[in-house]
Amino acid sequence: MSSKISTGATPIVEVADLTREFGPTRAVAGVTFSLAPGECLALFGPNGAGKTTLLRVLAGLLKPTSGSARISGIALPGGPLARSRVGLISHHTMLYEALSARENVTFSAHLYGIRDARARVEDALRRMSMLDRAGGPVRSLSRGMQQRVSIARAMVHSPQLVLADEPYSGLDESGARALTLVLQELRSAGTAIIVVTHNLIEGLSLATHAAVMQRGRFVRHEAASRIDAKSYAATYREALAAGG
Repeated sequence: MSSKISTGATPIVEVADLTREFGPTRAVAGVTFSLAPGECLALFGPNGAGKTTLLRVLAGLLKPTSGSARISGIALPGGPLARSRVGLISHHTMLYEALSARENVTFSAHLYGIRDARARVEDALRRMSMLDRAGGPVRSLSRGMQQRVSIARAMVHSPQLVLADEPYSGLDESGARALTLVLQELRSAGTAIIVVTHNLIEGLSLATHAAVMQRGRFVRHEAASRIDAKSYAATYREALAAGG
């Protein structure tokens, strides 16, 4: 099932009949949706449903096989300009382990041509409560602290769209609270967010929209205002069963 929910605002994300194939495998199969500034899509589904592939297309890392995807009006994959609009948080931190936390975030800031890089780096690290550990090499940090650095790096250039693939992976309670606060602040400032998570309650707490993905398709997609969070686990199971 494809769905498009519109609020009337100019979309940051516009996806139309998007397909991504790997040989005979169709990882994303005709997905259509849009997100306006300040909206958050919580994306649920089993492993192998195509969620991460969809995020990689939206991050400009994979080219669509067919259909279209636009970020702030820029057709993807779109090159550096499109990627500068996006912040990617993955459960794989993809940090340079020999560099410090501060150096990792600074390197990202310089890649995006941020003029006031020092102040922006310090603010990003502060928001993830990492200033006191920012000087040591990343390899000396715990998995959860590395994830905090990864999140700071994804936020440092003030992206218009944040793609969060299992962003709470490895975070302790303090780190999880810090991430939730940052995502809520970003939404309030007009950033669009797509968060992939297996935790239904966690995802719905951030979402303005929710979708269930299976075998590359959205088998359910609706506004969060129409969802009863207490019964959504049953709704999710029913959507997967109906989607085959």
